[in-house]
Amino acid sequence: MSARMSRRRFEALARQAYAGLPAAVAARLDNLDIIVQDAPGPEAEGAMDGAGDGDRHGHGAGDGDRHGHGAGDGERHGHGAGDGERHSHGAGGSDGGGLLGLYVGVPLTERYGDGPAMPDCIYIYRRPILAMCGTAAEVAAEVRTTLWHEVGHYLGMDEQDLERLGYG
Repeated sequence: MSARMSRRRFEALARQAYAGLPAAVAARLDNLDIIVQDAPGPEAEGAMDGAGDGDRHGHGAGDGDRHGHGAGDGERHGHGAGDGERHSHGAGGSDGGGLLGLYVGVPLTERYGDGPAMPDCIYIYRRPILAMCGTAAEVAAEVRTTLWHEVGHYLGMDEQDLERLGYG
C-alpha cells in the first residue's frame, strides 16, 4: 500500500533529514543542491543499470524544487554526461523504476584543484518513496535514509561503506 503525502510535507521531511545531518558531516557539504522531484528524469538515465559514463551504483527502488547548500543563484546546474559520478539509492518496484535518490557529481575524495565547479546534486524522488512506504513515519525514515545515503556518496563512500553504516 502506498503512502499519501503532499509535496509540501514531503519537502519538509527532506529539509528535516538535511537538518539532522551530524554537524561534522554538514560542515563538509559545499556547493550541493538537494532536489526533490516527483520521479526520476533525464539525470537518472542508466543509474540503476550501469549504462553510460561515470560510476553508477544502484541501491535497492518534471522539474524539482531545490534545497541547496552553497548553490548560489538558485538555478539548477548539473554535470553533463561523463562529468563526475552517479550514485543511486533505490528499491525494486514500480513508479520511477524503484530509484529513490541519486547523487550526481564528483565525490570529495576524488576532487582535485580549486577552480570553480558546478554544484553537485542529490535528487530525492517522491513518488517511488511514497509507493514503497505505507505510513508517514515510513516515508520520513526512507527520506532520511535516502538523503544520508546520497550524502555518503558525496563524501566518497561506496555501497559497502554505506551498508556497514546502515544506509545501504
